[in-house]
Amino acid sequence: MRSYTLIAPAKINLYLEIIGDRADGYHELAMILQSISLADQIDLRAASTQAIRVHCDHPQVLTDKSNLAYRAAELMAAEFPDAYAKYGGVDITITKRIPVAAGLAGGSTNAAAVLVGIDLLWNLGLTQSELEELGAILGSDVPFCVAGGTAIATGRGEQLSTLAGLNNIYIVLAKYRSLEVSTAWAYKTYRASFGSSYIKDKASLTARAEAVHSGGMVKAILHQDVKEIAERLHNDLEKVVLPAYPQVLQLREIFASQENVLGTMMSGSGPSVFALCESKQQAEKVQQGVREAIPDEDLELFVAEFVTHGIKIAS
Repeated sequence: MRSYTLIAPAKINLYLEIIGDRADGYHELAMILQSISLADQIDLRAASTQAIRVHCDHPQVLTDKSNLAYRAAELMAAEFPDAYAKYGGVDITITKRIPVAAGLAGGSTNAAAVLVGIDLLWNLGLTQSELEELGAILGSDVPFCVAGGTAIATGRGEQLSTLAGLNNIYIVLAKYRSLEVSTAWAYKTYRASFGSSYIKDKASLTARAEAVHSGGMVKAILHQDVKEIAERLHNDLEKVVLPAYPQVLQLREIFASQENVLGTMMSGSGPSVFALCESKQQAEKVQQGVREAIPDEDLELFVAEFVTHGIKIAS
């Protein structure tokens, strides 16, 4: 039986600006996304029947048709019926290392890995662009998770412009296991509070989305200037999530108080908070400092680094 093992990195937002509404009900966004070394492992094995099955070692992860990895396999079967008929179904085993419901694209990166893995299993020979287009059908973060590295994302997050990859930048990531923030709630609340300031006309929306390409964060990335990147971290959703979730605000404040932290921010719609550091040694000191400040077993802390790849085959 043929099989592949894939590494599926998490992602953080270095920049997230909400610029307007879309006709499809989503928001027009301007973001800068970054892959990190914290990753799930996805094992795909050709099944002897037409069945699609998902297995996961994390009790919170559903393995039915609500799972994005399952839906990725279903999408491939629908898009490539001849290959599905020829090669049969697939067994998908997810080994979870990315925290669940954390704003780190854990579900999206699993789905991206399934797209890449089935492309290999079924000998489809798809390009990265074709895989990204399939990913966009599943969710806004999936195309980036296929590509990985560092990228500007516009539209609802599916339109990507790749940037120079960032190396040797370390982060400490914190997330309470039992705490979840609904992405839909965060965006809806933001719209209710700040919707009056949204850009309305299409030309201005396009111009604002394009402005991020020449903005200070992109220049800092091009210069590989970690201190400047840290100073330019920005996430509009903090305006609604931090007042509503004191634990997330406390995490951010404790990170900011650590001497080796260059900058700190909530990722996506939360509740994960990360801090940028210049070295692994400094990141480990920060991890220890936060653990001492919040000795709560519910709090998960990770040290990770920026990576320049998306889904990759395990060596």
